[in-house]
Amino acid sequence: MRAVSANRRRILSLWLPRLPIERIKRQQASTGAPPEAKPQVVVIKDANALLIHSLDEAAARHGVSLGQPLANARAVCPDLVAHEADLAADARLLESIADWCDRFTPLVALDPPHGLSLDITGCVHLFGGEAKLMQSVCDALTAHGLTVSAAIASNAVCARTLNRQVHGRIVPDGEEAAAVSALPVAALGGSDAITLGLRRAGLKTIGDVASRGRNEITARFGAAFTRVLAQALGEADAPISPRKVPPDYIVDKRFAEPVATDTVIAASLSSLAAMLVAAMAQQGKGARRLEACFFRTDGLVRVIAVDTGQPVTDAAVIDRLFRERLEALSDPLDPGFGFDMIRLAAGRSEIVVQQQRDLDAHVHDNDELSALIDRIAARIGGKRVVVHLPVDTHVPERAALPLPAQHNLAATSTAAWPERTDGEPPLRPLRLFARPEAIQVIAGVPDGPPARFVWRRAAHAVVRAEGPERIAMEWWRPDGQGLTRDYFRVEDEHGLRFWLYRDGLYDREFEQPENGPPVQPLWYMHGLFA
Repeated sequence: MRAVSANRRRILSLWLPRLPIERIKRQQASTGAPPEAKPQVVVIKDANALLIHSLDEAAARHGVSLGQPLANARAVCPDLVAHEADLAADARLLESIADWCDRFTPLVALDPPHGLSLDITGCVHLFGGEAKLMQSVCDALTAHGLTVSAAIASNAVCARTLNRQVHGRIVPDGEEAAAVSALPVAALGGSDAITLGLRRAGLKTIGDVASRGRNEITARFGAAFTRVLAQALGEADAPISPRKVPPDYIVDKRFAEPVATDTVIAASLSSLAAMLVAAMAQQGKGARRLEACFFRTDGLVRVIAVDTGQPVTDAAVIDRLFRERLEALSDPLDPGFGFDMIRLAAGRSEIVVQQQRDLDAHVHDNDELSALIDRIAARIGGKRVVVHLPVDTHVPERAALPLPAQHNLAATSTAAWPERTDGEPPLRPLRLFARPEAIQVIAGVPDGPPARFVWRRAAHAVVRAEGPERIAMEWWRPDGQGLTRDYFRVEDEHGLRFWLYRDGLYDREFEQPENGPPVQPLWYMHGLFA
C-alpha cells in the first residue's frame, strides 16, 4: 500500500515530438522563403548510417518512421527533403521554450531531448484550473508552429508516460495506475532490449507488468526499471529538478493588450516594485537581488537583474535602480510586438536589521555610500565596482584582494591595513603595475642597489636608494617556487621615485655554467611612488 502525501504535487508534462523539424521550418519562415511543399525529415548519423531523427506530418503520411534509415525512407518517399540534425540548436530552442513557460510557474525542468516538466502546484487557480492552464499552454505553442502533447498527473513520470501516447489527459490524484495500465510498455521509456523482453514474456501493457511481482521484474529487468514503473503507477514520487532556483518573492502584471512604450513599461515596473516591497515587508525582509522579466508576445524573454549592497525596502530605490540599468544597456530592451507580461522577482532576500539611524551619522554615511555603489553597479556592472581588502601575505601583488563592493562594503570598516610609521616614507608605492616591467640595470656591486637603469627607453640615474627589502616566495603554494626578490626604493636625478626589484640572488638561486659568463638575475619595475 502506498502512502499518499497530504499535499501531492501536480506536474504538467509537455512533449514536442517534432521539435527538430519544426525548428527548421520556423527558420525557413523567418527568412521569408515560401514553405517547402515536399515532405521533410531531419537525419542523424549513427554507426555510419543516416537515420531519421525527426519528420513532419507529410513524411509520416508517406510511411516514413523514426529510426528508419534514410535510404529506406527515400524508397517509400522519393521526394523526401533531408536536413542534417543540429542537437545544440534543438537544445537552445527547448531552453527558450522553457523560458517562455516561466510565465506559468517558476518551477520548470527540462525533460530532454524534446520535453518539459512544469510544477503547477498551487498556481492553477490563477488560470482557471488545470484544464484551462493546459489548454492555454498548448494553444500558445501551437500558434508558434510547434506540435505539442500534454498531460497532468501527480508526478513527472506518470505525466510523461501519458503524453507520449495520448494528448490532454488529466489524472486525478490516486488514479495513476488506472490511467496508465492500458498503455503499451514502450510508453515507460525503457530501452529497446527491455521492451522486447517484456513483449516476449507476454507483458504488452503497463497493467500486465504491474500485475507481476516487483521482485520478479527487478530480477529480470533491473531496479531502475522497477522504480520507473512504480513512479508511473503513482506508487513513488518522481521529483523534478527545476532549471532555475525559485525566487523568494514574485509579483507580475499581465496585459490584455501587449505594451511596447517606455512610459507604460516604466509605470508597470514602479507598480510592481511597490507590490514586491509590500509583500516582503510582511515578513520583515528586503531584496538583495532583483530580476525583471519581460515576456514578449513572440515567446522571447528578456531578464534584467540588479544587485544591492543592503536589503532594499523602498520601492523608489528599486525603481531608480532599474531605470539606471535599462538606460545603460548596451543591447536596448526590444519589445518587438509588445510585452504581454512583466514580472519582478526578489531572487535573494534578507531580514532587515533595524538600526538607530537618527543619531548615528556613521549609519547614514554607510546608507548613502551603499546606495551610490548600487547605482553605479546598475550602470556598469557589479564586478567593476570593487573594494580592496588586506591579505596576510608579504608578496606585494597578493597583499590586496579586489572584491565586489556591494557584498563587501561592511568588511572595509574592520579591515586591518599595515600602519605607516610616522616620519617615514611609505614602504609600498601608491601604484603597483599589474605585471612588473623588465628594466636594464647597472649596479655598483652584485647585491647592491642600481646605479643606473633604463625603463621604457628612458635612462635614469639613481641619486638615492633604500633597501634591500628581501621577500621570499610562499613555498607552500603550488606556484610558490619563484625566486627571492630584493626590493629597492630609488630616486632619480629628477626627483622621481621608483620601486624596483632584483629577481633572484647572485650565486645562490642560479645554476652557473662551467664555462662562460655567470647567469645574471633580472630586474623589474614594480611600482611608482607619488
